[in-house]
Amino acid sequence: MSKNDPLDYLRRIGESGEGPHDIARAAVMLGILDHKQASLDPYFAHLAGIENDMRRETPMIVRVADGARILASLMHDRLGYEGERGQNYNDPKNANLVDVIDRRRGLPVALGILYMHAARAAGMKAEGLNTQGHFVIRVTHRHDDLTIDPFNSGMVVDREHMPAELRGVDAGLAQPVSDTDVLLRLENNLKIRALENGKPDRALEVTHRMILIAPRRPDLWFDSARINEALGALGAARNSYQRCLEIARPGEPLHNEASLSLANIKRRLN
Repeated sequence: MSKNDPLDYLRRIGESGEGPHDIARAAVMLGILDHKQASLDPYFAHLAGIENDMRRETPMIVRVADGARILASLMHDRLGYEGERGQNYNDPKNANLVDVIDRRRGLPVALGILYMHAARAAGMKAEGLNTQGHFVIRVTHRHDDLTIDPFNSGMVVDREHMPAELRGVDAGLAQPVSDTDVLLRLENNLKIRALENGKPDRALEVTHRMILIAPRRPDLWFDSARINEALGALGAARNSYQRCLEIARPGEPLHNEASLSLANIKRRLN
């Protein structure tokens, strides 16, 4: 993969499947697209520093609880990563890993990507979980696992110490998701903010980035079609609906809806 061309890197990520990926590097590549004048070097150096620090600690990790403690010590205590709270929570910078590294503040999924990067450097398995709201990760070492909340200082999530963001959510029963799913979750925050702020052009830009890393997700092509249609770009909308139909399974609601929408677009173009 190209080390310096974000679009080429992300395209190859999409071609390679669901992962595992070098997830933090991929997230930096996504983030740098909004900082075109910035150099990638300091961000990759920061990721390399996290790797080196965790590798030095690897001999100390006998149990998964040791790994969780070392993760929290490095990421929160030494590097100062915190969950962004209050009025700034919805700031798009909290979902851009370049900004998160600069500010040491971010959304749960952005911080989770950095924790996953660190855990894997120490030889642990690390996965995002499919919680619908607050994002957490699961780390595994020697057939034992723990759920960790990067947003809350890297604390271990259990029934006795459940943070407010996870009350009512049984994170212990949540299933792992792919690295591609985690990256899409990160970008979806940006798309939602753009739509909420009445910026469909920005939402479409982010959707195209999501398609780069997950080109076989029909829902992303459907979103692209919908936004293009709202913008009056009917030719682009038609093409995206057609791509959606090529991927979606016949008979599924999304396939049916895309088929009806495509027929409507064709009538308008004729």
